[in-house]
Amino acid sequence: MFFKSNISNFSKATLVLENGDVFPCLGIGAKGQITGELCFNTAMTGYQEAISDPSYASQILMFTFPHIGITGINNEDIENKKIFLNGVIFKELSTYYSSWRALDSLNNWLLNNNVIGVTNLNTRNLTIKIRENGALKATICSGVKNINVKSIIKKTTNWSGISKTDLAKVVSCKKPYVYKNIPYSKSKINIVALDFGCKKNILDLFIKNNFRVTVVPYTHNYEQIMKLKPSGVFLSNGPGDPFATSKVVLMTIKKLIENNMPLFGICLGHQILGLALGANTIKMHHGHHGVNQPVKNIKNHNIEITSQNHGFMIDPKSLPKEIKVSHISLFDKTIQGIEHISKPFFSIQYHPESSPGPHDSRYLFNKFKTSISL
Repeated sequence: MFFKSNISNFSKATLVLENGDVFPCLGIGAKGQITGELCFNTAMTGYQEAISDPSYASQILMFTFPHIGITGINNEDIENKKIFLNGVIFKELSTYYSSWRALDSLNNWLLNNNVIGVTNLNTRNLTIKIRENGALKATICSGVKNINVKSIIKKTTNWSGISKTDLAKVVSCKKPYVYKNIPYSKSKINIVALDFGCKKNILDLFIKNNFRVTVVPYTHNYEQIMKLKPSGVFLSNGPGDPFATSKVVLMTIKKLIENNMPLFGICLGHQILGLALGANTIKMHHGHHGVNQPVKNIKNHNIEITSQNHGFMIDPKSLPKEIKVSHISLFDKTIQGIEHISKPFFSIQYHPESSPGPHDSRYLFNKFKTSISL
């Protein structure tokens, strides 16, 4: 059965880039004006998971696949109850949606969550601009009358951006909680997750692998973490500049390292672990955003197709001698995984929980389990 989307709130809109380019388009979702870092995602599916991923905080997310919204919205694929990205861009928002799980249209969901978006744009052209020039600052004006383009270009250019910004403070939980209220049991592995903007499906994968997870704010110090008696600590994904966020958590993670606490990091957590171990991080030209990213496991030479969403990376020239690279990108040879040569610390730049994306890398949750039991 097909359902027709509500398109009565479509309005005239404008997309303005920091380089002065101006694009007329149609507004979807909420009305208003918003500025963010424009990035593109190459996934053909999984738009709901991507839009609700806290890692996109302060970004305007553009999808390269031309038709978005075909399967509507459901309750199972939401990665966070609150949406933290600044806006969305589609070439074409589907007029109809159809899925046995669908509860509403994408347009209504954006409107109900106060997300500003635009459609009817040449996203291929915009993608080429980002690929050639790097991530761009952009402003969406939707339903805003009598806009002053020169003023908006100036505002866009002057926006502070993501570099040097600690966005974990925006998306992290405010108080500790036990995921799914699972009671303490000797049969389960008790871990603490430092929340930099953790996705729900990562926590679900921990539960499926017999972990009990206490999620804590990223500001928790070493003593607060150890009171929870964890067997290991997980450093979650999240948005923003890892160096800026590390200023809050670096001493805590270094103390965990000094005491040989097993550590597993994903995405931002991977970058912060790298910083704590003595490496440096740098901003990428336009980052990796998509579900078709090939990665090579250096140990066994397996090729994994991975889901990725990051704009920063560990600088390979800065790795200490006791840290080895475990995975590399086959797109650009960037570091995709690191591990200590003798201690239970490892991390992955991509998303092994694969939400959305392939399941090639879910073995890493078992690897964490093994590192805890050693």
